[in-house]
Amino acid sequence: MIWYVLAIVAVAFVFDFINGFHDSANSIATIVGTRVLSPLAAVVWAATFNFGALFLFGTAVAKTIGSGMIEPGILRPSVILAALLGAIIWNLITWYFGLPSSSSHALIGGLAGAGITSGGLDAIAWGPKWVDTLTFIALSPLLGAFSGFLLMLVVYWLFRRARPSKVDKLFRGMQVASSAVFSLSHGANDAQKTMGIIMGLLTAKEVQALFMNEVGFLRHFYMPTTDIPFWVKLGAHLAIGAGTLFGGWRIVHTMGSRITKLRPVGGFCAETGGAIAIFTATEMGVPVSTTHTITGAIVGVGTSHRVSAVRWGVAGRIVWAWVLTIPAAAGVAALSYSVLRLLGYG
Repeated sequence: MIWYVLAIVAVAFVFDFINGFHDSANSIATIVGTRVLSPLAAVVWAATFNFGALFLFGTAVAKTIGSGMIEPGILRPSVILAALLGAIIWNLITWYFGLPSSSSHALIGGLAGAGITSGGLDAIAWGPKWVDTLTFIALSPLLGAFSGFLLMLVVYWLFRRARPSKVDKLFRGMQVASSAVFSLSHGANDAQKTMGIIMGLLTAKEVQALFMNEVGFLRHFYMPTTDIPFWVKLGAHLAIGAGTLFGGWRIVHTMGSRITKLRPVGGFCAETGGAIAIFTATEMGVPVSTTHTITGAIVGVGTSHRVSAVRWGVAGRIVWAWVLTIPAAAGVAALSYSVLRLLGYG
């Protein structure tokens, strides 16, 4: 049984890696789309700040994922493994089609699908965390769009008499900074989801009993409290940073050039507006979608020029991916749990 738990921890870090790989577009699409940084420089820059978030932020989102979504008694190893498989498979499907779906909501859908298959509807910890999370599914793109739109209006007013070439030159440098801030917000919110899922696994009663008397390396897997140990935080931020380094280029193309045409000033406003919304949610402990937020911010920047500047057909396909994410990941997780139960791991 110990090897099974260790394998699930490894799968959780694989999910975190794929999260970084899938969601790297959130951090780099605008700065690559505006040609401020080369693709290689952009992923290195973003990965650095994804990892740097380890030293700057708390763990409120991790606690929500670890104990606020599913009843603790249901969080058995196979439920968590099935949830991770549901999220990973859906992320890979949407990456293949170049759709910027939410890794966060894929994980939440996976937890719900596996939990309900295991314990029925009573497995869901209905309460404020679900209300906040479902509310932010709708609010995060709207907040991003509003922030991006408002920042563009402010910048237009402040620089209304400046030559466009001078504005572009100024904001090329400022966009490097805004990309760093957005990457920090991405690492702060998304890496915590993996921390939460690992803590949900290791604090389960049956897992606690496995590691209680272990020594050496295995003693680090015994969690007498809900405080997240440094090795879990470090592993989560290393994994998401490494995933970002590989870059999900199909999605970068969609977000960086297919939604709307961006200049450095627009990239700066989209990244800054998105980061403000994500930092707010992170402090509230809400597992918000960085994908939804930055996509909304890009749309907001586009509409500040004119409504027709946004390719609404592309935006519509993205919205459909958002709508399908939770039920699709839940379905894959439910199927995965059923298979694990047939194999004797239920």
